[in-house]
Amino acid sequence: MSSVAVTANAQSASGQVSAPAASMALPSFASQLAGFKKNPGFFDVYTHHDHGKLYLAVPEQQGAFILFSSLPQALGSNDIGLDRGQAGASKLVHFERHGKRLFLIQENTRFIATSDSTDESASVREAFAGAVLWAGDILATENQQFLVDFSSFLLSDRHGVIDSLSRSRQGNYTVDEKRSAVLTQQAKSFPDNTELEAMLNFAGSGEGQFVRQVAADPKSLRMHQHISMVRLPQHYQTRTYHPFSGGFDNEVMDFGTPLADSIVTRLQVRHRLEKVDPNAAVSAVKKPIVYYLDRGTPEPVRSALLDGARWWSSAFEKAGFKDAYRVELLPEGVDPMDVRYNTIMWVHRATRGWSYGNAITDPRTGEIIKGTVTLGSQRVRQDILIAESLLAPYGKMSAADKKKAAEQMALARLRQLAAHEVGHTLGIAHNFAPSRLGNGSVMDYPHPMLSLNAKGEPQVNDAYGVGVGPWDDFVIQHLYGTFPGQDEQQALAQLRIKAKAAGLQYVGDADSRPVASMHPNGLLWDYGADSLKTFDQLMAIRRYALDHFSLAALPAQRQLGELEARLVPVYLLHRYQTEAVARLIGGGEYEYGLAQDANEGRVQPGIKTVPAQTQRAALQKLLSSVRAEQLALPASLIDALTPQSEGYERTPEYFSSRMSVAFDAFSAVEAAAAQTSLFLFDAARFNRLAWQQAREPQQLSVEEVLQQSFANTWKRDAIASKVLAGEAVQLAANWVVLDATLSMLDSGRLHPQVQAQVRQQLQELAIWLQKNPSKGAQAGSRQQAAELITRYLRDPSSVKLRGLPPIPPGAPI
Repeated sequence: MSSVAVTANAQSASGQVSAPAASMALPSFASQLAGFKKNPGFFDVYTHHDHGKLYLAVPEQQGAFILFSSLPQALGSNDIGLDRGQAGASKLVHFERHGKRLFLIQENTRFIATSDSTDESASVREAFAGAVLWAGDILATENQQFLVDFSSFLLSDRHGVIDSLSRSRQGNYTVDEKRSAVLTQQAKSFPDNTELEAMLNFAGSGEGQFVRQVAADPKSLRMHQHISMVRLPQHYQTRTYHPFSGGFDNEVMDFGTPLADSIVTRLQVRHRLEKVDPNAAVSAVKKPIVYYLDRGTPEPVRSALLDGARWWSSAFEKAGFKDAYRVELLPEGVDPMDVRYNTIMWVHRATRGWSYGNAITDPRTGEIIKGTVTLGSQRVRQDILIAESLLAPYGKMSAADKKKAAEQMALARLRQLAAHEVGHTLGIAHNFAPSRLGNGSVMDYPHPMLSLNAKGEPQVNDAYGVGVGPWDDFVIQHLYGTFPGQDEQQALAQLRIKAKAAGLQYVGDADSRPVASMHPNGLLWDYGADSLKTFDQLMAIRRYALDHFSLAALPAQRQLGELEARLVPVYLLHRYQTEAVARLIGGGEYEYGLAQDANEGRVQPGIKTVPAQTQRAALQKLLSSVRAEQLALPASLIDALTPQSEGYERTPEYFSSRMSVAFDAFSAVEAAAAQTSLFLFDAARFNRLAWQQAREPQQLSVEEVLQQSFANTWKRDAIASKVLAGEAVQLAANWVVLDATLSMLDSGRLHPQVQAQVRQQLQELAIWLQKNPSKGAQAGSRQQAAELITRYLRDPSSVKLRGLPPIPPGAPI
């Protein structure tokens, strides 16, 4: 399907509105439009400000068009996910007349038939349900147009606000039409798009935690909903999606494909970018891709975001497009919801949260018609917090250079973030492997590249890379590049060969985010080519930061209780490298590609298991993180931690506490031990270990993992006295390890033979604990642990297992 020109009505119903019968004569437009103002354009729009009405003139031959919603004014809650500037999914719709009423129909674009036979295409269309989005009476007819009152559509929840509130357990809300209004003054219509807006008031119980956190009145949520109606793009050249392209795909089931072909077809998602001279290797473009930054973005953030978003210009230049990509400040007075503008929105929320890059696409072809970037304004504060916690620039003698370094680190992260989210709106997916190459791609999640200076102190001067990486250059070339005089598919195959030869790898979301992931290079927030080496480096930085942690990490105007919030990212500094190390255990590498790629030697099929020696080294690193020597905190640090001042309270950014207002060192230790246990004691990982060892006896086994885990926790010798509260700290970690093992066993996800191995090791641990009762607090824990294991193995239903302790959020950074 490469290079297929798609016209306006391809792959969709005609959507034409039939003319009214002579016996059903309707009034003229003039009789209905007294006092209305006309806005001519794609749809002629008539508004009456005093009556708050909006009428739409729908041509008989209108055909299908694209419709989507967005939120010019939103809720401000990261947890609910209704952000200012957020765009909804695009829909292919058409108007349809039945009797004296007009219906707005959403077509089902997931199922099509690419065929010369109209009957074959119709058979698929008729097999799958579409949707009626709205219906209204025809008020008048004139010049082959129907006039309808479209106000009721605008006053309904087209964005799914009610569903979002329900999903986030904020209660049941409805649109209160008496307290909602069509914003007639916001209605605009242009040759290829019509933009409409309404103020919606959502009425509900107001009992949800998140709405109470952000709303002026949680029982009355005022938001603005914008509706964009867009002419279908024509003559767009599609490109077939390839699994190694690094891009997003537009997936449909095409019942018109030959019987031997896959019924699922995928097209590359990308902007339209056409050279003035299609035969030239380098050419100017007919219409550049332009992004506009939110005017509400303050300095120095504004300059950082403009700089970062502009990084992509070099990739387009390398791909042969001259002056094809620009980033500018949104012109004054321009509506950022207007579909004609790709936008980068600086969005405020009550709490720290994720940023997003979304693309509004033509559902038929995958052509991007608008890119919308949402950047959460509070993320930058987390980077400053991390940097200040490591550098400790405050205190009796503040260090101006350290404060400046912290700010520069945060701005460097913002540049990378802007490039990352814009990359999504250019059609590019995450790739979590390029961190192995340093600044390999802005589409990875970057951990700050920390190091120790000559004095042994943490430094953050080069925490983030500058510019897009080699993977990004490759993806832009693969998505947008043209190949004059060459077969496109062959040229793209050669491009992938060169990328692989340069050491570029691709590991996407599905193989990186789950706890059970096995690819050792598909890692979020890691850094460094060698996970084991970087783990040691990060632990050394962490140890220095903890040993020197003090009030110097807290700005002078902050209340004392906030010092604990700054301890959290330092104490858990190794959280992402811990996951990277765990990924080596039961891990294996594999590639994305097609059968043709494997047959022609471009891709190696199968899984390459991580070597046994590496897996054993990873296990030892991982288990070192649950030993008291790493988990204990210095006395000077604990003595500096103060309860919250009056009027302040703990948030999820703190460690949980079972000690009332006091810092709970046990909870901190448990959180760190849980971070390790979460990834190590995973059922899928243990199942893989069992299979790898069954196939290759020298590989790490289930028994060895559990034996080593218990040897480094429950079976440890006495802890050195120099480790503050060493025995108590180790016991806290021991219980987390045991609880995680029992939870894994209880999950029902272990194969029976693997379950038997785990049960056997637990039984042997119980016997050992009974034979080695120790004394003091350790004696009580050993006795209770032995009894818990014995009871559970005898009758699992008689034991209520504990879940893993809560871990304060780390991402996003």
